[in-house]
Amino acid sequence: MIIKQIRVIDPSQNLDEIRDLYLDKGKITDTPPSDAQVIDGRGLVAAPGLIDLHVHLRDPGLTHKEDIFTGTKAAAAGGYTAVACMPNTKPALDSPEQLAYVTDRAKKASARVLPITAVTVGQAGETLTDFKALQDAGAIGFSDDGLAIDSAALLRQAMQALKVLDMPIISHCEDTEMVQNHAVNEGVISRQLGIPGRPAIAETIQVARDLLLAEDTGCHVHIAHVSTAKAVELIRRAKADGIRVTAETCPQYFTLTEETLLEKGALARVNPPLRTEADRLAILAGLLDGTIDTIVTDHAPHSAEEKAQDLLSAPSGLIGLETILGLSLTALYHTGKMDLSTLIMLLSTKPAEIFGLPYGTLQIGAPADVTIFDPDEAWVVEPERFHSKARNTPFGGMELRGRVRYTICGGTVTYER
Repeated sequence: MIIKQIRVIDPSQNLDEIRDLYLDKGKITDTPPSDAQVIDGRGLVAAPGLIDLHVHLRDPGLTHKEDIFTGTKAAAAGGYTAVACMPNTKPALDSPEQLAYVTDRAKKASARVLPITAVTVGQAGETLTDFKALQDAGAIGFSDDGLAIDSAALLRQAMQALKVLDMPIISHCEDTEMVQNHAVNEGVISRQLGIPGRPAIAETIQVARDLLLAEDTGCHVHIAHVSTAKAVELIRRAKADGIRVTAETCPQYFTLTEETLLEKGALARVNPPLRTEADRLAILAGLLDGTIDTIVTDHAPHSAEEKAQDLLSAPSGLIGLETILGLSLTALYHTGKMDLSTLIMLLSTKPAEIFGLPYGTLQIGAPADVTIFDPDEAWVVEPERFHSKARNTPFGGMELRGRVRYTICGGTVTYER
């Protein structure tokens, strides 16, 4: 494949120039292949394939919401060539046998599927899984995401073992007793609605605990879906102190606030919840100064019937694979807060670095994973046209700028608009 006269942006090489890009036999090459497909890249940007470190594919056991095939089709439509799937399936992804099920189905997927497996058996928070066996079977990291590990002693034991294996632990930081199953942030909106809320301190206190345990054990801890100003501050200090920590956030935390619930209702119910304007600004600051390392979707599909329930009954979560690039470009690049190279680093190069993946680069010889997009094209989010099974997004009807044109995974076009 030859992509002609495209703006190639590759943070891994500090590269930003208009040139031809060559793909051959699944790799990036410096020689134009013969009899190749030619794509006119004028006016477009080529970036290393996007990588999402946090998605829920719901497969096995919850495939009425999503499955590996529909989830990766949505990923490809959003510019993703690789997605890391969380283990809170039914049964949980907690054994080599369950991991084999995912990796076998992923052979026919539209994006690379990178399994994150459970820290505890059944994600019950009681018995550690066999980390070495799961690592050998292909796990790229460990998490009980969706659930906090409440026992500090058990988490410390897990971190000590994962330090030996040089494997990351992805931490869902919410104090279980504090958050219960509450639907919204504790604050003005929860009081206005007359319902209990999830306090910001529930995230902050768990982040502080997990950072201290990471310092104690030397384990790499990756803080999931950061949503509060205090958490950003703690992570910033920990990095300055040399603690081995990375962190992620999601577009909803730098584009929306708790007030969105008054308009969107259950579509805006997510864990952790949408926070205050002060929190939103702190998340932005954390992205801009490097405290937060990557932007993820936390793609959490639910059926229309489930999300049609009232705010207190509906499950938490929103989908994001098909909107994240447009949202990030609109909120960060088109506002002048961030250049394209930095944004691509957050969406591709840095996720690969965090988990030691051989992707996130357009260097010669690297896998031919490429995302081609128009950074300026305006479009309106139409959930009914999503490739995902799910439609649960609060961004429906929003006009965005920046849209995927092609997604190429291993040299194969997996999405073309």
